[in-house]
Formats: sequence, structure tokens, C-alpha cells
Amino acid sequence: MTNDDEVNPYRDTFSTVWGTSDERIPSAAVSPTTVEQVQAIVRAAGRYKIPLFPISTGKNFAYGGPSPNLSGSVIVDLKRMNKVLEVDEGRHFALVEPGVSYFDLYRYIQDRGLKVWIDCPDPGWGSPVGNSLDHGIGYTMGYFRDHFGAHCGMEVVLANGEVMRTGMGALPNAKSWQDFKYGYGPDPSGLFAQGNYGIVTKMGFRLMPQPEYYRTGLITVPKRQDFIQLVKTVNYMSDSSLIGEPLYGTPLQSLMANTAFRELIDKPGGPSDAEMDQAASDNHLHSWSVELQFYGPEKTCLANWEYAKDRFAQDIPGAKSVEGENLKVPLTAEQLHSAGGDFPSLSRRNTTQGVPSLGIWKTIGRSPGFPGFVNTEGPMEGHAGFIPIIPRTGEAVFEAQRVFGDTMREFDLPRFGSAIGTPVNWYQFAFQMGFVPSTSRDNPAHNAKVDKALRRMTEVCAEHGWGDYRSPPVYQDLVADVYSFNNHVLRRFNEMLKDAVDPNGILAPGRGGVWPQRFRGMRKA
Repeated sequence: MTNDDEVNPYRDTFSTVWGTSDERIPSAAVSPTTVEQVQAIVRAAGRYKIPLFPISTGKNFAYGGPSPNLSGSVIVDLKRMNKVLEVDEGRHFALVEPGVSYFDLYRYIQDRGLKVWIDCPDPGWGSPVGNSLDHGIGYTMGYFRDHFGAHCGMEVVLANGEVMRTGMGALPNAKSWQDFKYGYGPDPSGLFAQGNYGIVTKMGFRLMPQPEYYRTGLITVPKRQDFIQLVKTVNYMSDSSLIGEPLYGTPLQSLMANTAFRELIDKPGGPSDAEMDQAASDNHLHSWSVELQFYGPEKTCLANWEYAKDRFAQDIPGAKSVEGENLKVPLTAEQLHSAGGDFPSLSRRNTTQGVPSLGIWKTIGRSPGFPGFVNTEGPMEGHAGFIPIIPRTGEAVFEAQRVFGDTMREFDLPRFGSAIGTPVNWYQFAFQMGFVPSTSRDNPAHNAKVDKALRRMTEVCAEHGWGDYRSPPVYQDLVADVYSFNNHVLRRFNEMLKDAVDPNGILAPGRGGVWPQRFRGMRKA
């Protein structure tokens, strides 16, 4: 594919630098159907030193979509390699090609009546391979939410055209490739996540056994400082595998239409605890909430919820509990589309049930639904993602609220609701706070402001010890640059490996901030 109509879809639809000299634009695309064709492409590229940029389906919007790090690269679009190779219901795994989408894998499982769940992101048209390789996340139990952490074995075409299998796959005729991902000796699989050392052509994933029941419940706490103990108790329950993804919120969100309250939560340096407690008291509201989700047998779900109610009441004076739902799995279509119970649910019901959808696209034109700042000025065509990792403590959340809020005051953009910003717990053992500004191809002036704000936020967060976990190509050098311990030894090590395994520098130059020797001058940190 070489003409503009064919190549334009491989641009970053949500780019903050759309139409500028900084936009990364490919020169062509190829779409193989077999591993042998991928090998032939790689060998030809090596012979002529043509940079390649492999994608699974290219649906990674907000993080660059299908666009390369280096303009002129040839996209290797693997969407036609779309076979579900195996799903084992008893051992709970799947083996898929990169073009398989979450929809494809879900349909395969449903058509065969298999009692296993996938853990899917938003939206469901992406690829388990591509999503996991970019450290994507989901919404069920902790182990499965980390999609790369839940992978098990991969097949990779290397820069010289050879095919390598990791873990037990390196054993000819292995019977346990998706059972034990380590095999024997060093495990190089991590090099292919947000890396550019090979093209993954097969990948295994652990699947969640379909639970018998799904139960929800809500805990609210009255004081601002109660958030610290709330997090500690939730952490204990999560790390004990008693709950699925916890969903933090605040009843004070209902006051956002009040001008005086908006000014209070966005004041420089942040409001005092006393001011926030007074606002909650005056409006007969609690300060924080957390929605809990339980999976398993009905009696186990009930026992865990009863334990949660007792534990929070014991740990936090004034804590209240609200009953949610107790539903037999699989949920009916009506239950999937209508979250009931006695409180407004923060969950996207389909993703909590391993059911992929495109429902997240309803957020275009308004807030994407992430915590933190979102620009809703004018038509919102897309958004850029900056969602750094912070410690899983209430104290870290309070610090992030203040830092995000004060930094945003530097820019002529809509305000960030600082003091009521809540974290997401996508990764089981860490929090993330979201700065998710909108982008618009029809408003380059707005995009320029967003670009400046994203760069500033990256620097400020790094100063506080918070790094982004995922980034569009245009910011990957900047993000990689702040991981600078010991004179950037991690980046130097990665680039030493890159030059050894890909001496022609053909595979995704610049991906993850790792540049081969011949293109190292292209770094734009």
C-alpha cells in the first residue's frame, strides 16, 4: 500500500502535532498473512536498510495508533494474521496471532461455549498481542488486568529473519508452552514489550476461569484524611485476592456545578483538609467512595463482602456501606447494559465481565471518563494520554492532586478538578493519575497548547518521582529521557542490545525511546 489514501490511515488520528513538521508519517504499508511472509519482509528490509514499524491492528488510539516513531517507515500491518490457534478451557489459556482482536477471541470462546474469560481493555477492537506489548490493562481480577504480566510464551521474528520462541516454546514439541512462560535460562520476552527487538507473530495468554457470581458493594468515608486508611484497607483486600478492580470516586463530584466549590478545589496549593471537610459536611456528603467488585461462588462473594463491611467499619469511624448487586454469571444482555443497585456504578459493566465493546467511543465529544483533567472545549475528536504511575497510597494521591493542579495553572486550558481527582488501580500494585487532554485536527492552536502542557507535565511529574507508563511516539523520547538513573544507563543498555540484535536498525527505530546507531541523531527528548 503506497498511495495517500492507503497510507493516511496509518497516521496518528489523535496526534497533538497533526499536520506539522513533527508529525510522524509512514511511507508505505505491507500486510502479511503468514510468519514466512513476515520473515521475507524483514530480510528484504535488512538487505536495503528500510525501517519497519510493526503493528497488530493499529487501534491503540491516544497512544499513537498505527503511526511510527520515524517518518518514512514502512508499516508492517499484521491484521490479516488473525487466527485463534488454541483455547484450553481446562488449563485456562489462549494462543493467538497478532491480528486477532478481543472481539475475535471473545466470539471464538462464546461460539464453543467455553467457560473462560478474557480481560479486555477499551475498546474491544484492539489486539491482545498489541495491547499487552504496550503494557495495556483491563478491569477484572488483579493478575489478569496486567495484560503483559498475564502473557505466557511468544513467537518472534528477529531482525535477521529467524523465528524464535520464548519460554517452553524453545523446546521442540513442547507440551506446556502456555503453562510455564520462563522455560530455562534468561527470559528475553520483556524485550518485546514497548521494545523493538523483533516482530511478535504468536502469543499466549492466561485466561480467567468464568466465575459463578458477580457481586458489588460501595464503601463511603466521611473525612478527607480517611482516604489514607481507605486505600490501605483496599490494598489489603486486593492483594489478598478478595476483590477485583477497586473503583475510587467521591460524592463531592456532585458539587462541581457550584462555582465556589470549583474555586475551592482548584485553589493554588490546594484547599485545607478542614475546608474540604466543611464542604462535605455542609452538603451532607461523604468525602470518598470505593466500589468493590467480587467474583467467585455466591457464598464466597457474600462472605468477602460481609468481611469488607466489617473491616471498613472497624478501620474508619463513620464508614458506610451500600449494597450493590448479586448476579449469576454469565450476565444477561439486559444486565450487561444496565448497572443496577442502590448506587451509581463507576464500572463499565462489559469490561468487568470480560465482554469487549466499542462503548467507550460514546465519550467522544465529552469527558473520556478518566480521573483528572479533561478538556471539553469545543468538539473533541480525540485525546492524548498522560497517566503516570504513582505509589498506591492516599498520601501520594493528595500530593499528585496538588502538583497536577498547580502545574495546570500555567496553561490556558480548562481547569483540573485537583482536590477531588481520584486514582485508577488498573495495575494491581500501583496507582495512576490521569491527565487526558482533548485533541482536534481542526484546532492546531489548541493542539499546540496541549502539546506544551503534556511536555511540562512529564517533566514536573518526573521531578516528583512519577513516570508515564505508556506514550504516543511523539513523546516517547521525552518519557524515556526522564528514566535517567545513573546517566541513562537503562537506555544505554537497551541501545547496546539494539545494535547487537538489529545492526541495520530496521525494526521500529525509536520505539520506546530506543534508537539504533544509524538513527540515534533522530532522538527528540
